[in-house]
Amino acid sequence: MNRFQQALTEKPFLLLVSLPKNEEELARIVLEEGADGLKVHMNVHHRASGNSFGPLSHYRELFSSIRSQFDGPFGIVPAGSPQDLDPAELSQLSSVGIDFISIYGHHLPAAQMRIEGVASTFAIDDQFDLSLLEVVKHFPMAALEASVVPGAEYGTPLVFADLLKYRYLAEKAGIPVMVPTQRKVVPADISALRDTGVRVLLAGAMALGTTTEEIKRSVAALRNAIDK
Repeated sequence: MNRFQQALTEKPFLLLVSLPKNEEELARIVLEEGADGLKVHMNVHHRASGNSFGPLSHYRELFSSIRSQFDGPFGIVPAGSPQDLDPAELSQLSSVGIDFISIYGHHLPAAQMRIEGVASTFAIDDQFDLSLLEVVKHFPMAALEASVVPGAEYGTPLVFADLLKYRYLAEKAGIPVMVPTQRKVVPADISALRDTGVRVLLAGAMALGTTTEEIKRSVAALRNAIDK
């Protein structure tokens, strides 16, 4: 059991931060403000932050250094498409301290579902056939990422209809559900979000902002709301 799976076992609700930039100082700040874990990126253009990320070779030393700063879950988006996913890179993730991958199910080749030492999670979008949730339990997935907000609605407030979707996913998936902040999730939303049964808030640019000061302030506020 790696750090991600261990954290899901030990804590009822996790605050993970999706870094808009692969930067050690930013990682240090969000950890100091109370993040339980981090997610970084490679081989992808990140829509919410507008940043692009290169191959693992660009970040090997950086990721190893970030890993040395904390004992919580450390995840990565390994690619933005099946064509950009490199099996050789996936086999190296554990050696730099990565605990889990975060990728859309329609971007994950069947041959790469199992990675030595690394847990696999998968994201679904707003077009996903929800009837398929019944068979997720038959596959080696550690968690489901509920990326179900349409792109045109990114950055808008969390609404009741979202809570219904998250509750449905939490009940049907049979594995822990992570909610990325496609909506502008604020501290006042935390109680209702937790009541849906989701296990992880994956906070990113839409909720945290993009400047270091915005991110620092937002992570601290979310941490405070969770701890209450």
